[in-house]
Amino acid sequence: MGFSADPDDAFMFWGLASGTVDARGYAFEPVIQDIQTLNEWALEGRLEVTAMSLATYPHVHERYVLLPHGASIGWGYGPIVVAREHLSLDELRETEILIPGELTTAFLVLKLALGDGVAYRVLPFDRILPEVASGAARAGLLIHEGQLTYGDEGLAKCLDLGEWWLLETGLPLPLGVNTARRDLGDDVLRELSEILRESIEAALEHRDEALDYALGFGRGMDAERGDSFIEMYVNDLTQNYGDEGREAVRELLSRAHHDVQVEWVQ
Repeated sequence: MGFSADPDDAFMFWGLASGTVDARGYAFEPVIQDIQTLNEWALEGRLEVTAMSLATYPHVHERYVLLPHGASIGWGYGPIVVAREHLSLDELRETEILIPGELTTAFLVLKLALGDGVAYRVLPFDRILPEVASGAARAGLLIHEGQLTYGDEGLAKCLDLGEWWLLETGLPLPLGVNTARRDLGDDVLRELSEILRESIEAALEHRDEALDYALGFGRGMDAERGDSFIEMYVNDLTQNYGDEGREAVRELLSRAHHDVQVEWVQ
């Protein structure tokens, strides 16, 4: 089971990691990687169950099906573009922006906001903030805890993609999704889905213990910020997309010109 090296994914896995949830005879091996690596592995079908960027899903939908829970969805907030001074949208369109990967939803939405011609350079997500803070790059697209910690480096927020998306569509912004390989079969998929849903619920019911576990993936994030980050991305829509979450998924893929049948495990 692949999940990204950030606190919200780790928080959701706590129920299984702690043994609180009955694994029902399955052996879950956590495989922790940055989201761009998980996206690339998904193209190969390497993992049976994996988190991936929603932007990657259209490329692998014939092999993977969405789980109805575990998504990272923001209501009016999301990845942000930062710089050492505030840059307007027009200035950003003329600036090379560091991004955490071409397959990430953050990059997809950035292109929707600024246009396909945006100049960019790819760096691992955890190197983008220091690169901008040092002056080696003018602007960077931040995901994970960088959305909360950029101010510590004296950086300015130029664009919040979740806010932009909400103003554009009136919908939340779906970023990361949980998926499982179709070749596991319908019965196994349904059982895995139920186990992973129970893991999320267990973490929410034992929030303090799950938070302690999740902070180990926060790269120095303190408990207060870690709790805030989890509050952002482990919410009602994480437990179940609901009608709004599913509409948001379809709307984002439609705007990105992906004509794909979106399917969730039933």
